Amino acid sequence: MNDWNAYRAALLAHVGDYAKQSPDVVRGLSTIDNAAATTGHLEPKIHELIALAVAVTTRCDGCISVHTKKAVEHGATLVEISEALGVAIALNAGAALTYSARVLEAHAQLAT
Repeated sequence: MNDWNAYRAALLAHVGDYAKQSPDVVRGLSTIDNAAATTGHLEPKIHELIALAVAVTTRCDGCISVHTKKAVEHGATLVEISEALGVAIALNAGAALTYSARVLEAHAQLAT
């Protein structure tokens, strides 16, 4: 498995290196990231739990590392994180089922 603390530190250092090369890209991403939280309709912990579920479904190790830390900083418990991950697992399985139906549809159209 991974040393997530070391990975996060190295990742953030490399992101900093990238930011020096392409500051507008990193600033734009930061703007998008912060814009989602400006309405105040959801508390920060919920944002981070959603981010973790999305990180799992998109298979983003950097996102997992950063948003796990942020979720805990905003008070998320292991039980809450686990429930959010359960949603991600269910949707991934649901997506596999949905795309399996698309394969069957594509197959059926070959016969026509």
